[in-house]
Parts: sequence; C-alpha cells; structure tokens
Amino acid sequence: MNKRLLIVLLMQIPVLLFAQTGIIRGTVTTALTNNRLQGVNIIIAGTQTAVTTDSLGNYRITDLTPGYYTLQASLVGYRPKTLFDIQVTNAKTAVTDISLEEDAVNLNEVKISAARFNKTLESPVSLRTIGSTEIKRNPGGNRDISKVIQSLPGVSSPVSFRNDIIIRGGAPNENRFYIDGVEIPNINHFATQGSSGGPVGLINVDFINEVDFYSGAFPANRGNALSSVFEFKQKDGPADRHNATVTLGSSDLAASLAGPLGKKTTFISSYRYSYLQGLFKLLGLPFLPSYQDFQFKVKTKFNQKNELTILGLGAVDRFKLNLNAENTEANQYTLANIPVNSQDNYTVGATYKNFRNNGYSLVVLSRDFLNNKAKKYQDNNEAGTKTLDYTSQEIENKLRFENVSSTNGYRINFGAGAETAEYNTNTFNLLPFGSNIYTSKINFIKYSIFGQVSRAYLADRLSLSAGLRADANNYSSKMNNLSRTLSPRISASYNFTDKFSLNFNTGIYYQLPAYTVLGYRDGNGALANRNVDYIANKQVVLGFEYNTLKNTKFTVEGFYKLYKNYPIVKVLGDSIPLANLGADFGVVGNQQVTGFTKGRSYGVEFFAQQRLNKGFYGIFALTLFRSEFQDKRGEYVQSSWNNRYILSITGGKVFKRNWEVGAKLRYTGGGPYTPYDISSSTLKTNYAIFPQGIPNWQQLNTQRLKDFYQVDVRVDKKYPFRKFTLNVYLDIQNLTYNKYQLQAYLVPDRDASGAVQDAPGDPSRFKSKLLNNENGNVLPTIGVIFEF
Repeated sequence: MNKRLLIVLLMQIPVLLFAQTGIIRGTVTTALTNNRLQGVNIIIAGTQTAVTTDSLGNYRITDLTPGYYTLQASLVGYRPKTLFDIQVTNAKTAVTDISLEEDAVNLNEVKISAARFNKTLESPVSLRTIGSTEIKRNPGGNRDISKVIQSLPGVSSPVSFRNDIIIRGGAPNENRFYIDGVEIPNINHFATQGSSGGPVGLINVDFINEVDFYSGAFPANRGNALSSVFEFKQKDGPADRHNATVTLGSSDLAASLAGPLGKKTTFISSYRYSYLQGLFKLLGLPFLPSYQDFQFKVKTKFNQKNELTILGLGAVDRFKLNLNAENTEANQYTLANIPVNSQDNYTVGATYKNFRNNGYSLVVLSRDFLNNKAKKYQDNNEAGTKTLDYTSQEIENKLRFENVSSTNGYRINFGAGAETAEYNTNTFNLLPFGSNIYTSKINFIKYSIFGQVSRAYLADRLSLSAGLRADANNYSSKMNNLSRTLSPRISASYNFTDKFSLNFNTGIYYQLPAYTVLGYRDGNGALANRNVDYIANKQVVLGFEYNTLKNTKFTVEGFYKLYKNYPIVKVLGDSIPLANLGADFGVVGNQQVTGFTKGRSYGVEFFAQQRLNKGFYGIFALTLFRSEFQDKRGEYVQSSWNNRYILSITGGKVFKRNWEVGAKLRYTGGGPYTPYDISSSTLKTNYAIFPQGIPNWQQLNTQRLKDFYQVDVRVDKKYPFRKFTLNVYLDIQNLTYNKYQLQAYLVPDRDASGAVQDAPGDPSRFKSKLLNNENGNVLPTIGVIFEF
C-alpha cells in the first residue's frame, strides 16, 4: 500500500512542477509623450495568441506556460515593435511595458516588416542592444555584463581574470556608463583608478531590462567617451505585489526585493555579499578578496506626465594577503608585489521627467564618490621599509538638462550639463628612477552644451541626423573654451529594401584625461600637467545590415579611429603613450606628462545574430583590426590592445521542460608586450623597492603572446513550483582546460638553500630567470536562484 501511494505521488510531481502558468502584462505608450495607446495589437510571435490594449493602454496575457516569448506590438500610425526573450515564470508576472514611435509616413496602415533590431536615427551603426535574458544565459558570463559583451564585435579583453573593456583597439579608460540616464564611473569591483576595469561586475543583472552598447556613433547628449557608451536600462518595480529573489553562486550570495510603495511608487533593491576570502584561503591562494554591493531604484509616477526616479549603487571592496599560502615561486612573486587594498564607492542620482504634447524634458542630478587606499611594505613586514602608502578620493556632482521634441517630422534633442569635480591624494610610492611622493588636491568645474536634429525622408527609406557638442572646464585656460572642443557628428541610413540597409556615421569626440593625470604634482608641489588638453578622436563608420523575418540580423561594419592629444607619460625612467596602460590593478595616470602623441585604430567587423526562434539562438562576431600609437620618437608602434583578430561564437538551445544548454567559443590573437630591461631589473637596489621586471621601453610592444581560445558551457534547469521558481545552473568556463600565456615573471635565481645568487662578476645585481606565467584552469560554477 505504501509503495503504491509513493508511486502515485511520484507520478504527480511533473504535474505539480510543470502545470503552473504565468502572465505577461504591461502598458503601451507613445515614446515621446508617454500617452497611453488604446487598440494596440499585441501578438505572441509564432502563435495565434493576441490581445488588444484597453482604453488605458493596458494589456494582459494569461495562462502562459513558463518559458521565453517574443511579443509583437502594432498600431496604425506607429512603427511596429518586437520584444525578444521575455521570460515567463509562475513566481511573478512578467511586466513588459512598450513604447511606440509615431510613423509619419504610414498613418493609415499597419506597417509589416522584418523583425527590426534596435536602430535609432542618431546611431544607425555600432549600436547593439542586449536583453536581460541574453545576459543571464550567456555561457561563461556568470551573470556579469562585462564578460557578456565579449560576445559582441569589436570587444576584447585582456587574457586574464579581469573585466577590462577594450573596444575597437581603444584603451580601457575610453568607455562611459549610464544607468537610467545617470552616469556611473565604473561597473566593476576593485576598480583600477584612472581606468575602468576590475575582476568582478558590480551591477545586479536581475534589475537590468536591456543594455544599449554603442561602439561608435555616440549621440550628442553623451560626452567624454572615445571608444564606447553603455546605457543600462533598469526594470521598474512591480506595482501589484512584492517579490523576492535569492541567488547563491560560487563566489557570493545575493538577495533582492521589489514591489509597491503606495499607489504611485515602486521600488527594486538588492544586496550582495561575497565569500571569496574564505574560499581563496581554503584553496591556499596568496590573495584574499572580499566585496559587498548594493543597488536600488525608487520610481514615483505622480501622473501620466510627471515621474521621478531615485537610484543608487555602491560597493565596499577589501583585498588582503594570505601570508600562509604555499611557498611557491609564483606565490612569492604575488605576495611581493600586491598591496593591501581597500575601496569604497557609490553613485546616487535622481531623474525628473516631464512629458508634453510633443516631447519631454529631463533633469538629472547625481553624485559619485570613490575612496581608494593601498599600502605595501618590503617583504610584507610592517616594521620594515614602506614602499607604498596611497590614499585618494574622487568626488563628482553632476547636473544635466535635456529637452526632446518632435516637430514637423524632426526629432530635436538639446541640453546642457554642469559638474563639480574634486580629486585629492596622498601618494608615497618608492620607485626606481625617481619615486612618486606628493600630496595634491584640485577642484574645478566642467560644463557642456549639445544638440541633435534627426529626420526620416523618402517614405522612411532615408534617415539623417546631425549633432553638435562642446565641453570645457576651468582646470586650465586652455580647456576653458567651448569653441576648442566643438564635436560635430553626422549619421545617415538608407533602406534599399525592407530588409537591407546601408548605414554611416562620422564624428569627432573628446575626452578629459583622468583626474590622476590632472592632479599630479612635481617635487616642488606644483601641478605638473597643466598643459594637458582634451584627447580627440575622429571616427568614421560604414556598415551594411540585413534583417530577416526569422529574427536574424547580419551586419558588416568598417571603422577608422584617429586619435590626437594623447598624453605621453613618464613611467619607470622613460616615456610612453598613456593609451598603452590601464589593464592592471592599482592606479593609472599619476605620472608626469612629457608630451602628446597620435594614434589610430581601424578594422572590419562581421556580425550575425539569431534571436530565439524555434528554441535556437546564437551570435557570431569576428573583428579584424589594427591598433597603434606613435611613440616618443613619432614612430607608430602597435598598442597594448592590438590583438589583430577576435572571434566569438555563442549559441544555445531551449528544450522542453525548462531545460536550456548554451556554449561559447572565444578565440583571440595574442597581445603585444614589452620585454624586460634585464640590466635595470636585476639591480638589487631597484628590486628591493620594485620586485618585478622593469620594461625596456625602447622595445615597446615588440613581442607577442600566444593566441588564446576558450570554450564555455552553461546548463540551466528551471523548476516552477506553485508559489516560487527554482533555477539551478551549471556554468563551466574554459571547459577544454586551455592554458593562456601571460608575460613571464622576472625573478631572482636561487640556490638549493633558497639564497639569491649574484650575477656573475657583479655583486650589485642578482642572477635572474624567467618564471613561466600561464593560467587557465577549468572554472565550474553551480548556482541556485529562488524567485518568489
């Protein structure tokens, strides 16, 4: 009897798990004026399921089996819109609001076309949109946006565990990030000051609705960027009920809560705590990182025409040494060079949006803060010689106004911005060829104006956009002049057919050097880099695009980037372009500028994307390029980012019963590096304060590492219970255990007793050897996500 009862219960488990259904609901509004639209036809692609919005613009689709869906929205007089990969679970409603743009050409018919991927009048090329589902399911991405975008064309990253973002051969500090219109300085934990990289992503991907990634063709309202702009668009909190998510990963535990705060206000919030320090100690690694972060958004819709959003995110990062790690040569080298480090940062901001009959106005107010400390002693003995004691803060307060309107078919966007910037540092760093010891504090004001006009012509076949921007600041008289940074930009797109288009953009972009450069002082306490100027970058992009009716897109884009006014900085006794630095921990730019140089990067990108169709999805991206900068002699030398070719292939399949399998192959050309100056590196007085190899800058980037490839896989399984959903995933990075090559360590050669051997005939130097520096372990991650 008991056995029969057990068999019956087991037979009911599939019913209990998979018989649950979910809901998609939302509101459809006009993109410019936020007016609610009645009568919009909402169809689930590939099915007969369709609904129509009511008098308040609301729609609701019920009784949906958990899984992924594509929605198509259409209405006479508006451009149709397709929304991909909407995830439905029984644990919470999939709230999907839709904004439609007016179609001045097709006022009396519904326009049926190929599934259009995101393309704007201002940026018809070099714009990719990544959905929330794509971020979460990306093999090897481990829910980290910095890793996910490596699947896109033009994007490379150093072959290491860092998240430096290198776009089309530009340096890691040439990128800018916005979240719901608020600029954030960095999206990684343990950030490199003066650059943008770090080893662990900061943003909670559960809150991200989509990401617009610009690798060129930046709109005029986005400045201070040379290589890319990221626009993170967060979800709103649900207005009908509270829900929560708990995520247990290989390195951290995260919890989030979202829901209503009264009739007009919603919120989302999250907190994450890492247990890497304990895990690394258990594994016997020589460094022990730990981090915490928070993120929140509160949105109040006073009425249909006025809304206020308050948001914030921040991090607390700590980095200690494990002096009890195994006494290997590699661990000795790591412990000798890595300092004890602590970082705290946050960004808080508010946006107020007022909609009118022909557009809207936007006011953005924000503040960001970074506190960075590092300390190092010779032989890690606090009673011995201190070699590094660094403290620095960066504080920015920002105000921006934008006005967007549509008049007689013209889309017009204009505005202005003002910022206060404060940078201070106490720097003590013993170095060969001259130490860095100074105290500095600077305050100055930055301001900008911008405008852009766009319009479609020839029955929507031709679209043109022209923009102009200017930036200035009162750091120096040279940069306190808007007319010196006039940055025009022009975009054009012509649709030969409904599927095939030719797209073009050219523009001039400017970026202010890092605060670490501006705040550097010489031995007399004077600002040594008052002569720096905005870094300029002229770009041209030409591309072809082909869309199909099967959610597929093909593009080919060629690009050329020409740099000017890039600082040459004094580093370890010689001078090199600052553009070659930024992909390591610590601080970049706190050196004397000795001159300025030019650079160039050019190449071609091939891209194909299959959005989810019949259970399959995939991305193919191939970039062939060259990146080089002039050295101090004026000769072009390949930059540190000149990998020459980058290949990424990502694909997956969604199966029945909520199984999903994905894989990614990434193949990257070997990066250039500079060999060591053996004579300077082996001098004992140098090595005592700088226990690593000193580059021979006369041979800047003349050597090359081996090519590298990596295969990542991910398997997801979702269990929909009555009141919650359980998602269990296995993510394996570097499945084939491929070793990637980094520049070898230069270390002293020791005898059998462990004593350092002198160089033959020269007791002031030691006998050296190169220690192989390869990495590339298989990194499995098992994660559990509860949604309720």
